[in-house]
Amino acid sequence: MATDQRCFPADIHLSTPNSARLNRLMRMSRRDVLLAGMGAALVSGTGNVFAATPDDADIATFMTVSQRLTDRDTLDPRIGHALFMGIVHAVPTRRDQVNQLHELMTKNSFTSARELARAAEQADPGLKDAIHDIMTGWYRGLADHKVVVYRSALMFDITKDAVYPKTYASGGPFYWTKTPPEVALPTGEPALSPSTFVVEPT
Repeated sequence: MATDQRCFPADIHLSTPNSARLNRLMRMSRRDVLLAGMGAALVSGTGNVFAATPDDADIATFMTVSQRLTDRDTLDPRIGHALFMGIVHAVPTRRDQVNQLHELMTKNSFTSARELARAAEQADPGLKDAIHDIMTGWYRGLADHKVVVYRSALMFDITKDAVYPKTYASGGPFYWTKTPPEVALPTGEPALSPSTFVVEPT
């Protein structure tokens, strides 16, 4: 009695594991085609579901506001896109609040983050939380309680001349045994009103 056996191409011994894997991936089954068609129909029939996806204007607005709040001339747009997605996913109203901050900037000539932050809180106390989320995103690399970026978070950029990020050793052997350079004490004043201190789980 004959048994079913898997048929292999005659030249399989000539193919590499990678090419064999690629061949398997390239062979689409009838089920794959049907599922792809159903997915396309679903997307075209429910386009409004994805209306919340940010467009280039949203990202540009977020980057402009972020540059003023961080007092930086340049920021990584790839990180900005990821942070904006996370911030808006966690709190959808943040999109409108970012636009409010941008409108406030266009109506006034703020020369520092402090000026913008103070004016924003006076205009709408709810903007204070939006500013917190933006600053937490850029300086700590967190958005929607998830790590978006680690090594490039701005908190490490501030102290890069004295302190290295955990798990990174940018110095030579036993660099930690040497006295670190002196760091000047900050002289700035808080721009926003005091917030409730929250102890995060570790």
